[in-house]
Amino acid sequence: MTDRHTSIDLPKGRIEVIDIARGTALVAMAIYHFAWDLEFFGYAPAGMAGSGGWKLFARCIASSFLFLVGVSLVLGHGKSIRWKSFWRRWVMVAAAALAITVATYIAMPNGFIFFGILHQIALASVLGLAFLRLPAVVTLSIAVVVLAAPHYLRSEFFDAPWWWWSGLSINYPRSNDYVPVFPWFGAVLIGIAAAKIAAQTGLLASLSRIRPPRFLWPLDFAGRHSLAVYLIHQPVLIACVWLFSQVVPPNLESLEVRFLQSCERTCVEQRDTEFCARYCVCVLDRLESAGVMQDLYAGRQSDTLRATTEETARQCTIETDDAMLGEEGGP
Repeated sequence: MTDRHTSIDLPKGRIEVIDIARGTALVAMAIYHFAWDLEFFGYAPAGMAGSGGWKLFARCIASSFLFLVGVSLVLGHGKSIRWKSFWRRWVMVAAAALAITVATYIAMPNGFIFFGILHQIALASVLGLAFLRLPAVVTLSIAVVVLAAPHYLRSEFFDAPWWWWSGLSINYPRSNDYVPVFPWFGAVLIGIAAAKIAAQTGLLASLSRIRPPRFLWPLDFAGRHSLAVYLIHQPVLIACVWLFSQVVPPNLESLEVRFLQSCERTCVEQRDTEFCARYCVCVLDRLESAGVMQDLYAGRQSDTLRATTEETARQCTIETDDAMLGEEGGP
């Protein structure tokens, strides 16, 4: 039995503009992954894909996918949960997530994907069912809590590997795609709430009557087969860049130069350019003296290495600040 707060009127059939939105998100993801591949093979500066506008771009893409997961949950199961179709889809997503974990562990064991976007979608799809009958305002309120949690609830207690899925650890694990429950489940909850509001206000009914122009059919097709496109596009892109590299090899900088480039790109998001240039040279010199640079380049992880890099960062921050303050103060 439903009350007036949870009863919603959903349009029948697929809403093409939502499929196109999902297809557009896939195109954006392919663009980002292509940029990541260029960096990985040495055609783009080190650290480019993980900093600045590219980092923001990646977060917007992930947020849009998870928002659409919430919308799709309402469209598919808002009136009543269709368990057979739900579990069939869930098994496909979970199997794909497991395949990605296995494949990346074999190819990139030091940065393999243990809880990426597909893992998040699989878990969020199950958790999201609990919110389908709640009023939108309640779901939005919980979404705010989920989004804010990493800023207030992070603890060393969650540093243990079996808690990494939560996103509440102090030291984030190394992974090429890390999309933990906090804060990313918040995007799914916002999608659920938005879809319920759209249904109750008649917006979904209006969207269902829109017939996009035929030239958008590739986006519509991709949106309808999003899982297959997601799984196929990155191997294809990597293969293309690899083939290109066999014909036109990249002009690779030394590992030290790439470390400095990556360090400075990350640093300038918080400090000025002059500080970052000095700070990163300090970090590089100290890490080379400690004999741990090869471990860092290889992506190896250990408590000792983590402690060394954290202490190095702390000392270099202090030394760089002191040196710059001394220069400003004069003789």
